[in-house]
Amino acid sequence: MIEIKKISLNDLVALQTLSIKNFTDTFAKDNTPEDLKEYLDQAYTEEKLTSELQNKQSEFYFIYSDDQLAGYLKINVNDAQTETIEGDALEIERIYIDSDFKRLGLGKMLYNKAIERAKELNKTAIWLGVWERNFSAMKFYRKMGFTQVGAHSFFMGEDEQTDLIMKKNLK
Repeated sequence: MIEIKKISLNDLVALQTLSIKNFTDTFAKDNTPEDLKEYLDQAYTEEKLTSELQNKQSEFYFIYSDDQLAGYLKINVNDAQTETIEGDALEIERIYIDSDFKRLGLGKMLYNKAIERAKELNKTAIWLGVWERNFSAMKFYRKMGFTQVGAHSFFMGEDEQTDLIMKKNLK
């Protein structure tokens, strides 16, 4: 059984633990331990995640598989977006699936939740940034109808990396 639930402040510790684990599992092999630690120490503090959870223009959703926490989605609208791509767009900032639950279609379910929310909010487009070396994610997003519309810098510690900006029109 699969269930998607909106996250609240009561879920902070689980969100923090899952964020650090998934980010490490995905990106540790391609980054130095120092750069990874510096990033994790800034990106997933209790204070930062609390602020993100309290932002009314962001939403988080956990996905459970047979009552086990398997991943999460973070979406942003309006001023919560990390960049201004289009006035009436929704940003998918994170789709994280725990390594034990990959290849079960859970990422697509969270993607569909983001599309559902975008339509409910009358957004005309959906966009995201994906690391240029995360080939499986880029393949997934292209399959979902996204096209590259730009790029921006992303810093992993001291290492400047490139995220591709991908967008899908909804109307």
